[in-house]
Amino acid sequence: MFIKIGFDITLTVSAPMALLYMLKVHPSRRADLLGPEVITVSPQREVEDYVDGFGNLCARVRVPGPPGTLQINLRTQAIIRDSGLPDEMDMTACQHDVADLPAETLQFLLPSRYCDVDGELLQFAWDRFGSTPPGALRVQAICDFVHEHLRFDYLAARSTRTAGDAFRERTGVCRDFTHLAITLCRCMNIPARYTTGYLGDIGVPLVRLPMDFSAWFEAYLGGRWMTFDARHNTPRIGRVVMARGRDACDVPITMAFGRNSLDRFDVVTHEVDAQGNPV
Repeated sequence: MFIKIGFDITLTVSAPMALLYMLKVHPSRRADLLGPEVITVSPQREVEDYVDGFGNLCARVRVPGPPGTLQINLRTQAIIRDSGLPDEMDMTACQHDVADLPAETLQFLLPSRYCDVDGELLQFAWDRFGSTPPGALRVQAICDFVHEHLRFDYLAARSTRTAGDAFRERTGVCRDFTHLAITLCRCMNIPARYTTGYLGDIGVPLVRLPMDFSAWFEAYLGGRWMTFDARHNTPRIGRVVMARGRDACDVPITMAFGRNSLDRFDVVTHEVDAQGNPV
């Protein structure tokens, strides 16, 4: 199957300043793109592409000039090939002893900006999930809990909400579901990393909400990273990874180093044919 992806984002920024964005398809999926993924920046500005410490494709936009305000528009459209299969779920995948984990996974056991592993959730996690079978079944038990414990509320989004806050407030958006599930996994010595990307309503009833980028997570089990989604809590079709990190702090869609406001935010992700026509 084929999926049309893209966005149209406009920010008003104070110049001069720098703007970072992390909006390209992850290197692990770039071979699936049917053509070049070109991000148009207007008005035209100097753009420096780079790869961050997690292997994500990023860019820095330089906004020179005298003090004042300027609208910066970021836009792209692309078509990507997808298997059309739902997330692979292997409930027999084992949990590794920390002593046996690959060294590169260890950072995903530690506390991070939004995943307060060393807080109140540590004891709760062991009390709640300590008797569950280790491995994929334990991660799924965590997803089941988070899915039931939190209420999704798009209007309740807050950029400062940690996993502990979400646990106490019992509300949030997809990033909060993800942060809480990641934190509980790390409390149980399971490496878990934050993933952001496109996830449209493919193979499920259409949701009448503004389309947005989505967040889910990956847990290291059975010698590989496996996809889990505490917000939807069911295998989905058509995930397109953009970036991975310890939590949302590592994968900001945009970050302006100065005063700014978001004026337009449109995201597209839906099934099409190879020519881009809706199906």
